[in-house]
Parts: sequence; structure tokens; C-alpha cells
Amino acid sequence: MTEGEGGPLAVVIAPANVHDTKLLEATLDAIVVERPEPTPEQPQHLCLDKAYDNPTGRDAVTKHVYVPHIRRIGEKPPTKRKRRYPARRWVVERTLAWLSKCRALLVRYDKHPENYLGLLQWACALIWYRRLVYKTDPTYF
Repeated sequence: MTEGEGGPLAVVIAPANVHDTKLLEATLDAIVVERPEPTPEQPQHLCLDKAYDNPTGRDAVTKHVYVPHIRRIGEKPPTKRKRRYPARRWVVERTLAWLSKCRALLVRYDKHPENYLGLLQWACALIWYRRLVYKTDPTYF
């Protein structure tokens, strides 16, 4: 799970070939940063793709008090004239590309899942650190 600019918020590992919809509840529970309490004036939104358009996906999102934005299966994307907000595509893929720069994560050699999860969380913290340094001094990199 990432925030709007691609910063990682939650990481969950699972065995191979587990669909993302089955990990949604665990991912929402694994958020590291304590989020502010949602209010009617400032609700918190969660954007998901068409794969989560099922009752379990919607139930998990509403259980965690998010406003779901899930495109319906078979629904066409709006034309450029009808868009009100910029596209949010590829935010998670960009974060995964940042994580793939950590070569120890590309191939999982760890026998214990706890070790791999710790390395993955460390890489996420490194991404946040680099973003912080870049925002304070853009000439650093």
C-alpha cells in the first residue's frame, strides 16, 4: 500500500500465487503510520483497481473507515474532458521499481519469511529517508 506520491505505507508478504484481494485486509491492518481519525469533513479515501470490485474488497475498505474508490468491472475509464483529478495509475508500480533497486529483494534467498519482511520494511524506510533528504536538499542526489 502506498500514499498518493508513492511512499510505502504497508507491506505484506504471502506465498506465491495469492491474489491481491485476499491480502487486502492484512495490508490495511499492516499500515505502519498511525493515521488520523477520519471525520465527515475530512474523510479518507482509498483507490483500488477493478480486481477489488467484489463484496469482500468493499467490506474490508468500509470496515477500516475509508471511502472506497473502486472502478466497476466492465466500466470504461472517463475521457480526458470528464476527468476531474490527475490519473493515479502506476503509483504502486513506481514504488515497486524503487524497491527493486535493492538487489537483495529481487530474488528471495531468505528461508524465514520474518527475515525477508524485515529487509523489505528496511528498504521502505530507506525510500522514505531518501525522499526526506531530497525534499530538504534536491542537489544531494
